[in-house]
Amino acid sequence: MINKLIVCFLAMSITIVVNAQPVKSYGKLRVDGVHLVDEHGSPIVLRGMSFGWHNFWPRFYNGDAVRWLHKDWGSTVVRAAMGVEPKNGYIEKPEWSKEKVKDVVDGAIKEGIYVIIDWHSHNIRLKEAKEFFADMAKTYGSYPNVIYEIFNEPDEESWADVKAYSTEIISTIRAIDPDNVILVGNPHWDQDVNVVADDPIKGVSNVMYTLHFYAATHKQSLRDRGDYALNKGLPIFISESAGMEASGDGPQNNEEWQKWINWAEERKISWVTWSVSDKNETCSVLQTSANENGKWEEKDLKESGKKTRELLRSYAKQK
Repeated sequence: MINKLIVCFLAMSITIVVNAQPVKSYGKLRVDGVHLVDEHGSPIVLRGMSFGWHNFWPRFYNGDAVRWLHKDWGSTVVRAAMGVEPKNGYIEKPEWSKEKVKDVVDGAIKEGIYVIIDWHSHNIRLKEAKEFFADMAKTYGSYPNVIYEIFNEPDEESWADVKAYSTEIISTIRAIDPDNVILVGNPHWDQDVNVVADDPIKGVSNVMYTLHFYAATHKQSLRDRGDYALNKGLPIFISESAGMEASGDGPQNNEEWQKWINWAEERKISWVTWSVSDKNETCSVLQTSANENGKWEEKDLKESGKKTRELLRSYAKQK
Protein backbone atom coordinates (compact mmCIF):
# COMPACT_ATOMS: atom_id res chain seq x y z
CA MET A 1 0.00 0.00 0.00
CA ILE A 2 2.82 2.42 0.89
CA ASN A 3 4.57 1.72 -2.41
CA LYS A 4 1.34 2.36 -4.29
CA LEU A 5 0.89 5.65 -2.47
CA ILE A 6 4.45 6.69 -3.31
CA VAL A 7 3.95 5.87 -6.99
CA CYS A 8 0.66 7.78 -7.01
CA PHE A 9 2.28 10.78 -5.33
CA LEU A 10 5.16 10.81 -7.82
CA ALA A 11 2.76 10.59 -10.74
CA MET A 12 0.74 13.49 -9.37
CA SER A 13 3.93 15.50 -8.81
CA ILE A 14 5.04 14.99 -12.41
CA THR A 15 1.61 15.98 -13.69
CA ILE A 16 1.65 19.11 -11.56
CA VAL A 17 5.11 20.05 -12.87
CA VAL A 18 4.16 19.54 -16.50
CA ASN A 19 0.86 21.33 -16.06
CA ALA A 20 2.24 24.30 -14.10
CA GLN A 21 1.85 27.69 -15.77
CA PRO A 22 5.31 29.12 -16.51
CA VAL A 23 4.10 32.70 -16.80
CA LYS A 24 2.73 32.54 -13.25
CA SER A 25 6.09 31.23 -12.06
CA TYR A 26 8.45 33.44 -14.07
CA GLY A 27 6.34 36.53 -14.75
CA LYS A 28 7.58 39.22 -17.10
CA LEU A 29 10.85 38.31 -18.76
CA ARG A 30 13.81 40.55 -19.45
CA VAL A 31 17.39 40.30 -20.66
CA ASP A 32 20.25 40.66 -18.17
CA GLY A 33 23.68 40.36 -19.73
CA VAL A 34 23.63 37.23 -21.89
CA HIS A 35 20.73 35.66 -19.98
CA LEU A 36 16.98 35.62 -20.24
CA VAL A 37 15.79 36.17 -16.67
CA ASP A 38 12.48 36.04 -14.84
CA GLU A 39 10.83 38.86 -12.92
CA HIS A 40 13.05 38.07 -9.93
CA GLY A 41 16.25 38.31 -11.98
CA SER A 42 16.99 34.57 -12.06
CA PRO A 43 18.22 33.09 -15.37
CA ILE A 44 15.68 30.77 -16.99
CA VAL A 45 15.57 28.44 -19.98
CA LEU A 46 12.43 28.26 -22.11
CA ARG A 47 11.94 25.05 -24.09
CA GLY A 48 9.26 24.28 -26.61
CA MET A 49 7.97 23.82 -30.13
CA SER A 50 7.60 25.93 -33.22
CA PHE A 51 4.53 25.49 -35.35
CA GLY A 52 5.25 25.08 -39.05
CA TRP A 53 4.51 27.82 -41.58
CA HIS A 54 0.95 28.96 -40.86
CA ASN A 55 0.07 29.15 -44.55
CA PHE A 56 1.04 25.52 -45.19
CA TRP A 57 -0.20 23.87 -41.96
CA PRO A 58 -2.93 26.16 -40.62
CA ARG A 59 -4.90 23.25 -39.19
CA PHE A 60 -2.55 23.01 -36.22
CA TYR A 61 -2.88 26.72 -35.37
CA ASN A 62 -5.39 26.43 -32.54
CA GLY A 63 -5.58 26.64 -28.77
CA ASP A 64 -6.11 22.91 -28.29
CA ALA A 65 -2.82 22.09 -30.03
CA VAL A 66 -1.08 24.70 -27.85
CA ARG A 67 -2.63 23.16 -24.76
CA TRP A 68 -1.44 19.67 -25.72
CA LEU A 69 2.11 20.88 -26.35
CA HIS A 70 2.11 22.31 -22.84
CA LYS A 71 0.23 19.64 -20.92
CA ASP A 72 1.61 16.54 -22.62
CA TRP A 73 4.96 17.62 -24.09
CA GLY A 74 5.96 20.04 -21.33
CA SER A 75 6.52 23.05 -23.61
CA THR A 76 6.99 26.32 -21.77
CA VAL A 77 7.02 28.28 -25.03
CA VAL A 78 5.52 27.88 -28.50
CA ARG A 79 6.35 29.75 -31.69
CA ALA A 80 3.79 30.94 -34.23
CA ALA A 81 5.72 30.92 -37.52
CA MET A 82 3.74 33.26 -39.75
CA GLY A 83 4.79 32.74 -43.36
CA VAL A 84 5.16 36.05 -45.19
CA GLU A 85 5.85 35.61 -48.92
CA PRO A 86 4.58 32.13 -49.98
CA LYS A 87 1.06 31.40 -51.21
CA ASN A 88 -1.55 32.24 -48.56
CA GLY A 89 1.10 34.05 -46.54
CA TYR A 90 0.84 37.46 -44.91
CA ILE A 91 1.44 39.44 -48.10
CA GLU A 92 -1.43 37.68 -49.88
CA LYS A 93 -3.78 37.20 -46.91
CA PRO A 94 -2.83 39.59 -44.10
CA GLU A 95 -6.03 39.42 -42.06
CA TRP A 96 -6.35 35.65 -42.20
CA SER A 97 -2.66 35.31 -41.37
CA LYS A 98 -3.05 37.48 -38.28
CA GLU A 99 -6.08 35.44 -37.23
CA LYS A 100 -4.04 32.23 -37.33
CA VAL A 101 -1.22 33.79 -35.32
CA LYS A 102 -3.70 35.15 -32.80
CA ASP A 103 -5.25 31.70 -32.38
CA VAL A 104 -1.87 30.43 -31.15
CA VAL A 105 -1.06 33.53 -29.09
CA ASP A 106 -4.47 33.51 -27.41
CA GLY A 107 -4.06 29.80 -26.72
CA ALA A 108 -0.67 30.39 -25.10
CA ILE A 109 -2.01 33.22 -22.95
CA LYS A 110 -4.89 31.04 -21.81
CA GLU A 111 -2.49 28.18 -21.09
CA GLY A 112 -0.08 30.41 -19.17
CA ILE A 113 2.97 29.76 -21.36
CA TYR A 114 5.19 32.02 -23.43
CA VAL A 115 4.72 32.54 -27.16
CA ILE A 116 6.97 33.82 -29.94
CA ILE A 117 5.32 35.87 -32.67
CA ASP A 118 7.58 35.02 -35.60
CA TRP A 119 7.82 37.05 -38.84
CA HIS A 120 8.76 33.95 -40.84
CA SER A 121 10.56 35.44 -43.80
CA HIS A 122 13.96 35.29 -45.48
CA ASN A 123 13.67 38.78 -46.98
CA ILE A 124 13.41 42.36 -45.79
CA ARG A 125 9.81 43.62 -46.01
CA LEU A 126 10.11 46.72 -43.86
CA LYS A 127 6.75 48.39 -44.53
CA GLU A 128 4.71 45.24 -44.02
CA ALA A 129 6.71 44.17 -40.97
CA LYS A 130 6.24 47.54 -39.28
CA GLU A 131 2.48 47.37 -39.84
CA PHE A 132 2.30 43.80 -38.54
CA PHE A 133 4.34 44.35 -35.40
CA ALA A 134 2.56 47.59 -34.58
CA ASP A 135 -0.70 45.63 -34.66
CA MET A 136 0.73 42.79 -32.55
CA ALA A 137 2.21 45.21 -30.01
CA LYS A 138 -1.10 47.06 -29.68
CA THR A 139 -2.97 43.78 -29.21
CA TYR A 140 -0.55 41.89 -26.98
CA GLY A 141 1.99 44.36 -25.61
CA SER A 142 0.45 44.28 -22.14
CA TYR A 143 0.82 40.49 -21.84
CA PRO A 144 4.02 39.10 -20.28
CA ASN A 145 3.64 35.94 -22.42
CA VAL A 146 4.72 37.58 -25.67
CA ILE A 147 8.12 37.53 -27.38
CA TYR A 148 8.58 39.15 -30.80
CA GLU A 149 10.82 37.52 -33.43
CA ILE A 150 11.18 40.22 -36.05
CA PHE A 151 13.07 38.41 -38.83
CA ASN A 152 13.15 34.62 -38.97
CA GLU A 153 16.18 33.84 -41.12
CA PRO A 154 17.89 36.48 -43.23
CA ASP A 155 19.67 34.61 -45.99
CA GLU A 156 21.87 36.72 -48.26
CA GLU A 157 21.31 40.13 -46.61
CA SER A 158 24.32 41.74 -44.93
CA TRP A 159 24.35 42.38 -41.20
CA ALA A 160 24.34 46.10 -41.98
CA ASP A 161 21.03 45.69 -43.83
CA VAL A 162 19.52 43.43 -41.17
CA LYS A 163 20.69 45.77 -38.43
CA ALA A 164 19.08 48.80 -40.10
CA TYR A 165 15.82 46.91 -40.62
CA SER A 166 15.82 45.55 -37.06
CA THR A 167 16.48 48.98 -35.56
CA GLU A 168 13.35 50.31 -37.26
CA ILE A 169 11.17 47.39 -36.22
CA ILE A 170 12.42 47.60 -32.63
CA SER A 171 11.54 51.30 -32.59
CA THR A 172 8.07 50.52 -33.94
CA ILE A 173 7.44 47.95 -31.22
CA ARG A 174 8.97 50.01 -28.42
CA ALA A 175 6.73 52.98 -29.23
CA ILE A 176 3.86 50.73 -28.11
CA ASP A 177 5.36 47.98 -25.97
CA PRO A 178 8.33 49.27 -23.96
CA ASP A 179 9.69 46.06 -22.54
CA ASN A 180 8.66 42.65 -23.91
CA VAL A 181 11.61 40.67 -25.27
CA ILE A 182 12.52 41.04 -28.96
CA LEU A 183 14.49 38.45 -30.97
CA VAL A 184 16.70 39.69 -33.81
CA GLY A 185 17.87 37.51 -36.71
CA ASN A 186 21.21 37.59 -38.48
CA PRO A 187 22.66 36.68 -41.90
CA HIS A 188 22.99 33.22 -43.40
CA TRP A 189 19.99 31.69 -41.69
CA ASP A 190 20.93 32.90 -38.20
CA GLN A 191 24.46 31.53 -38.35
CA ASP A 192 26.41 34.79 -38.10
CA VAL A 193 26.08 35.55 -34.40
CA ASN A 194 29.86 36.10 -34.31
CA VAL A 195 29.51 38.94 -36.81
CA VAL A 196 26.68 40.48 -34.79
CA ALA A 197 28.73 40.22 -31.59
CA ASP A 198 31.30 42.57 -33.10
CA ASP A 199 28.65 45.13 -34.03
CA PRO A 200 25.44 44.72 -31.97
CA ILE A 201 22.51 47.12 -31.98
CA LYS A 202 23.16 49.89 -29.47
CA GLY A 203 20.77 51.73 -27.18
CA VAL A 204 18.14 48.97 -26.93
CA SER A 205 17.03 46.78 -24.05
CA ASN A 206 15.49 43.33 -23.75
CA VAL A 207 16.84 42.28 -27.13
CA MET A 208 18.34 38.86 -27.90
CA TYR A 209 19.82 37.40 -31.07
CA THR A 210 18.73 34.15 -32.66
CA LEU A 211 20.91 31.18 -33.50
CA HIS A 212 19.40 28.33 -35.53
CA PHE A 213 20.91 24.85 -35.77
CA TYR A 214 20.13 21.59 -37.54
CA ALA A 215 22.36 19.08 -35.83
CA ALA A 216 23.24 16.83 -38.77
CA THR A 217 24.63 19.89 -40.60
CA HIS A 218 25.68 22.40 -37.93
CA LYS A 219 28.19 21.12 -35.43
CA GLN A 220 31.05 22.33 -33.24
CA SER A 221 32.07 25.23 -35.49
CA LEU A 222 28.67 26.88 -35.03
CA ARG A 223 28.76 26.24 -31.29
CA ASP A 224 32.16 27.94 -31.30
CA ARG A 225 30.56 30.95 -32.98
CA GLY A 226 27.93 30.93 -30.26
CA ASP A 227 30.56 30.86 -27.55
CA TYR A 228 32.41 33.72 -29.21
CA ALA A 229 29.21 35.77 -29.22
CA LEU A 230 28.43 34.95 -25.60
CA ASN A 231 31.94 35.85 -24.53
CA LYS A 232 31.46 39.21 -26.23
CA GLY A 233 28.27 39.72 -24.21
CA LEU A 234 25.70 38.89 -26.90
CA PRO A 235 22.51 37.25 -25.54
CA ILE A 236 21.41 34.26 -27.65
CA PHE A 237 18.06 32.53 -28.08
CA ILE A 238 17.70 29.35 -30.17
CA SER A 239 14.29 29.99 -31.74
CA GLU A 240 14.53 27.15 -34.27
CA SER A 241 16.45 23.86 -34.18
CA ALA A 242 16.25 20.13 -34.81
CA GLY A 243 18.32 17.00 -35.26
CA MET A 244 18.42 16.47 -39.01
CA GLU A 245 20.07 18.29 -41.93
CA ALA A 246 19.56 22.00 -42.58
CA SER A 247 17.21 21.11 -45.45
CA GLY A 248 14.82 19.77 -42.81
CA ASP A 249 15.24 16.30 -44.27
CA GLY A 250 17.79 13.52 -44.24
CA PRO A 251 18.88 11.32 -41.34
CA GLN A 252 18.60 12.48 -37.77
CA ASN A 253 21.85 12.80 -35.82
CA ASN A 254 20.74 12.26 -32.24
CA GLU A 255 24.27 12.30 -30.84
CA GLU A 256 25.01 15.73 -32.26
CA TRP A 257 21.52 16.94 -31.33
CA GLN A 258 22.18 16.00 -27.71
CA LYS A 259 25.49 17.87 -27.83
CA TRP A 260 23.55 20.97 -28.88
CA ILE A 261 20.99 20.55 -26.09
CA ASN A 262 23.76 20.06 -23.54
CA TRP A 263 25.56 23.15 -24.88
CA ALA A 264 22.40 25.26 -24.60
CA GLU A 265 21.46 23.98 -21.16
CA GLU A 266 24.95 24.55 -19.73
CA ARG A 267 24.80 28.17 -20.93
CA LYS A 268 21.13 28.66 -19.96
CA ILE A 269 20.07 29.30 -23.56
CA SER A 270 16.41 28.78 -24.45
CA TRP A 271 15.67 26.41 -27.33
CA VAL A 272 12.73 25.72 -29.63
CA THR A 273 12.33 22.74 -31.99
CA TRP A 274 10.98 22.83 -35.56
CA SER A 275 8.15 21.94 -36.34
CA VAL A 276 4.51 21.13 -35.60
CA SER A 277 3.50 19.97 -39.08
CA ASP A 278 2.86 16.76 -41.01
CA LYS A 279 4.93 17.33 -44.13
CA ASN A 280 6.73 14.33 -45.60
CA GLU A 281 10.13 15.33 -44.22
CA THR A 282 12.25 14.48 -41.21
CA CYS A 283 11.76 17.73 -39.30
CA SER A 284 7.96 17.63 -39.29
CA VAL A 285 7.20 15.99 -35.95
CA LEU A 286 3.74 14.64 -36.86
CA GLN A 287 2.34 11.94 -39.10
CA THR A 288 -0.60 12.79 -41.34
CA SER A 289 -2.74 10.78 -38.92
CA ALA A 290 -2.24 13.45 -36.23
CA ASN A 291 -5.36 15.23 -35.03
CA GLU A 292 -5.25 18.99 -35.57
CA ASN A 293 -6.24 19.58 -31.94
CA GLY A 294 -3.47 17.64 -30.24
CA LYS A 295 -4.06 14.44 -28.22
CA TRP A 296 -1.36 12.80 -30.34
CA GLU A 297 -0.57 9.17 -29.65
CA GLU A 298 2.76 7.45 -30.22
CA LYS A 299 1.64 6.32 -33.68
CA ASP A 300 1.03 9.96 -34.65
CA LEU A 301 4.65 11.00 -34.00
CA LYS A 302 7.62 10.78 -36.33
CA GLU A 303 11.09 10.03 -34.97
CA SER A 304 11.74 13.75 -34.49
CA GLY A 305 8.47 14.14 -32.61
CA LYS A 306 9.24 11.26 -30.28
CA LYS A 307 12.72 12.60 -29.57
CA THR A 308 11.56 16.18 -28.99
CA ARG A 309 8.70 15.12 -26.72
CA GLU A 310 11.13 12.98 -24.73
CA LEU A 311 13.54 15.90 -24.34
CA LEU A 312 10.88 18.41 -23.34
CA ARG A 313 9.23 16.09 -20.85
CA SER A 314 12.56 15.19 -19.26
CA TYR A 315 13.30 18.84 -18.49
CA ALA A 316 9.74 19.56 -17.37
CA LYS A 317 10.01 16.75 -14.81
CA GLN A 318 13.25 18.15 -13.41
CA LYS A 319 11.57 21.34 -12.21
